[in-house]
Amino acid sequence: MDNDRLYRKTINAWCMYDWANSAFVTTIMAAVFPPFYRTLVTSSGLAENTATAYWGYTTSIALLIAALSAPVLGAIADYTGGKKRYIGFFLALGVLCTGAFVFIGTDTWVLASLLFIGGNIGFAGAETFYESLLPHIATRGDIDRVSTRGYALGYIGGGILLTVNVLWIMKPAWFWMPDAAFALRASFFSVAVWWAVFSVPMFRRVSEPPALRGSQPGLNPLRQGFVQLASTFREIKRYKQLLLFLAAFWIYNDGIGTIIKMATAYGSEIGIGMTHMILALIMTQFVGIPFAFLFGWLAGRLGTKASILLSLVVYAGISIGGYFMQNALHFFILAFLVGMVQGGSQALSRSLYAVMVPKHRAAEFFGFFSTSSKFAGIAGPLLFAVVSQLAGQSRISIVALVVFFIVGGILLALVDVDEGMRVAREVEQESSAAA
Repeated sequence: MDNDRLYRKTINAWCMYDWANSAFVTTIMAAVFPPFYRTLVTSSGLAENTATAYWGYTTSIALLIAALSAPVLGAIADYTGGKKRYIGFFLALGVLCTGAFVFIGTDTWVLASLLFIGGNIGFAGAETFYESLLPHIATRGDIDRVSTRGYALGYIGGGILLTVNVLWIMKPAWFWMPDAAFALRASFFSVAVWWAVFSVPMFRRVSEPPALRGSQPGLNPLRQGFVQLASTFREIKRYKQLLLFLAAFWIYNDGIGTIIKMATAYGSEIGIGMTHMILALIMTQFVGIPFAFLFGWLAGRLGTKASILLSLVVYAGISIGGYFMQNALHFFILAFLVGMVQGGSQALSRSLYAVMVPKHRAAEFFGFFSTSSKFAGIAGPLLFAVVSQLAGQSRISIVALVVFFIVGGILLALVDVDEGMRVAREVEQESSAAA
């Protein structure tokens, strides 16, 4: 019974980090900061399209740095045994940069770019090491439930703070704030505080996994990290099913990410008001809570892979429905459907990957997983933009995303999960014997 209580406390503490860092996703990445940033650029006398381009450059730079560094950092963490230490470092970077948003003035869009890049690197780096703890803390039969529980708590935490932030900005007088500009900066600062405070349980309750070989005096961890990464590339052919899953994830997650990133731009183009779109985003957060749990239950009945495939069918329907979207009601319906499958598809993808990863190299392999998800954000928006430019409108672009879900689903269907798990356990046993 004591072991059961300790296990539950560990799982709950790990899941609370999803609650903590989701505030950065909702308020900073998605809803509040992007339009604020564009206002900073245009107030400097630059054109609207230039503001959009600068936002694209800023997010791309942050994405690229995080993607390129994740595998090496993961290899170093596996070798030195410092996953929680690395989480703490990147968490501090993200929190400090986000809190410093309060110093952004009306003509300091360069500072805003640098702070966002720093905050996003902190978010992505901490997320990589946080996810690499999953195969260490969760039992093999419980990993789907734990992963979906984390996503569900993330929806709750991010949704609550986003709702509060929107109320602050829309009705600052209700909260004894002088004006909307003050409320806006208070919202940014609240994300930093929320992120830091609700990360504490994870640091207190989750134990540090052992190092891959144990730290040895006189050896440079950075050098050993690169050596280990090179070793992974040499033996990567051994993980054929894991590679096939990564290819599938890369493609279908590209479609998911493009829908998330381009939804408000597409909605604006067809005349849907910003207020309706923000309310729809808040609704998506809270719809995602029960459906994330539902997908955890569904994975136990249908299997993890089948449940992900079901979510991709829904996403394909969303892309087709987007072509026919005309008004705010249609936007709300599609946002509801996104909320149904977004958390479940991503949580089960994370847990499916985790069961095919050797535990002693979890941080390194989750670095690859993180890298693939970061780079996956590039091709979809590019396709969206090119098709939109050639067609003269974005309706063809949104329906073109069906290709990502079809191709990704076909590759996922070909993954032999049992074989992938067998190889991972075989590598673990060989490592134990060698040690």
